[in-house]
Amino acid sequence: MNAKPTAARGSAEGLAAEIKELSFEAALAELEAIVESLERGEVGLDQAIAAYQRGALLKAHCEAKLREAEDKVRQITQRADGTIGAEPVDLDNRSDN
Repeated sequence: MNAKPTAARGSAEGLAAEIKELSFEAALAELEAIVESLERGEVGLDQAIAAYQRGALLKAHCEAKLREAEDKVRQITQRADGTIGAEPVDLDNRSDN
């Protein structure tokens, strides 16, 4: 995994398309590598800017993947008429937080 983006990676559109193909785990691992590299000051200014831009796209991708996962999570509920069903879980307002 290369945490130091280069011009060879292509346009912003190509970069975004490339990132959309990554799994959550792969995107998160690359984002962590970029952050560590930037924190250590291992790259020059131009590379740091490119890494920051890629990191921002990776962060947005990870957030989107998490939202997708949240949408898939369902809470099993018993309705007033006694039937069982599934409803979206409101992860932000759960009482067990």
